[in-house]
Amino acid sequence: MKKKIPASLLLIFAALFAFRSAKEWNSKFVTQNKDGSLSYAPDEKGNILPDFSRVGFYAGDKDIPSIAVVKTVSPSANAEQEIQSAIDELSKQPLDKNGFRGAVLLKKGTYIINDKIKVEASGIVLRGEGEGTKLIAAGTVNRPLIDVSGTGKVQEVRGTRTAVTDAYVPVGAKSFTVESANGFKAGDRIILYRPGTEQWIKDLKMDQIEARGGTKQWQPKEYNLQYERVVTKVEGNKIFIDNPVVMAMEPKYGGGQIFKYTFDGRINHVGVENLACESAFTSDTAENHAWDAVSFDRIENGWVRNVTAKYFAYACVHLNEWAKNITVTNCGCFEHKSVITGGRRYSFCNEGQQNLFANCEATDGRHDYVTQARTCGPNVFYNCTAKRTHADIGPHHRWSSGTLYDNVVTDGEINIQDRGNYGSGHGWVGVTQILWNCTAKKVAVQSPWVNGKNYCIGLKGTKVPGRFKDRPDGEWEGQNKEGLQPASLYAAQLKTRKKA
Repeated sequence: MKKKIPASLLLIFAALFAFRSAKEWNSKFVTQNKDGSLSYAPDEKGNILPDFSRVGFYAGDKDIPSIAVVKTVSPSANAEQEIQSAIDELSKQPLDKNGFRGAVLLKKGTYIINDKIKVEASGIVLRGEGEGTKLIAAGTVNRPLIDVSGTGKVQEVRGTRTAVTDAYVPVGAKSFTVESANGFKAGDRIILYRPGTEQWIKDLKMDQIEARGGTKQWQPKEYNLQYERVVTKVEGNKIFIDNPVVMAMEPKYGGGQIFKYTFDGRINHVGVENLACESAFTSDTAENHAWDAVSFDRIENGWVRNVTAKYFAYACVHLNEWAKNITVTNCGCFEHKSVITGGRRYSFCNEGQQNLFANCEATDGRHDYVTQARTCGPNVFYNCTAKRTHADIGPHHRWSSGTLYDNVVTDGEINIQDRGNYGSGHGWVGVTQILWNCTAKKVAVQSPWVNGKNYCIGLKGTKVPGRFKDRPDGEWEGQNKEGLQPASLYAAQLKTRKKA
């Protein structure tokens, strides 16, 4: 026989539930419904917070696989050569039906690497046995310890370029009208091209950066942005795409165009996992040693997981411009060795597109979770931490677009602002930069003069003016207010999409 719960306890439970519910709140920009789905509130121009769910390995649609070991290397005096030979031999083997060649397993022990380990073919996984597999970058040469890269570049398919004809394409849009959709179909890879223009730079006041030694004013030809997208549907002259627009397009700033492209030489299905990487060094400020633990470029649908990096001058993982749909997860970057100044200690650096950094940690860095000039989104930093920081987290310079910093926790600063003449003329760091449920000591979030907004929602920390107090304020909401729902925008968007 079930015991009856006393009425007094029921009242206490009800009160606790009511108190908890009263603390929970939704952003005015996006509401989580009772069924977990999300509803977005457009602004006066139709812009919404974009969908960040299609980032990382296969846009989050596939789990990172466990690939069978086909070659094994053990520590020895010739281990570096044996590792590279194993990779090179595997590169010549045919791909299996899933696009993999196999894994090279490095058994526990220490491996001295005098040059670098190169992966230049698809379908190869470099795997250790956890912290017990230690790779040490020896010598005095600046380089990545593990260098993963294909070849080539984006090549426009001739005769496919067509203009976007809408008067305004808002942030968050996944469709738009073009002059002619003839020849386009679902599955086509396209570039969504947004040209740089003199008027845009003038209205951003990036032709008026206060000059100091080496300052460069922005030039239109340097801001022709290329967003990689996939066509999902065509209706008449209306094109639908997989990932949203993250920077509004309007005719007064050159509008937009699309074209098909090829990328011969780009590789895929490469993973680096379960390794401890270190760099040799001669002093705490020495810089004549390895720069990155892992560098990716000209690759899509790959991953780095369970990798730690110590004593490097730059990054644990550096995703370069043409690294796309890469997941970096459960990685750590510790105890950099370098002078503490510009161009050093960018613990997790992203310059590519549709990439995900999740569950990572960093100490003693400068820009621990950072994007660089003209980084095209969407991109996500999720559930990451930084301690003993020497500079700020956020978009670093020269106009990144479409980045979500979701549950990033730091004892330092997160800033989204006009950096003015820092460096050689950093200027506005970007647009559609979103802080969601982050924690930091100090935060500045400003919006550019024109062409979009930046957001700070649910911050735990102190709001500060930024370098220039007269810049437009960003969209702030719920500062130091507990209970933001959803607790993670990225996780909620991914869950919603998978349920749809």
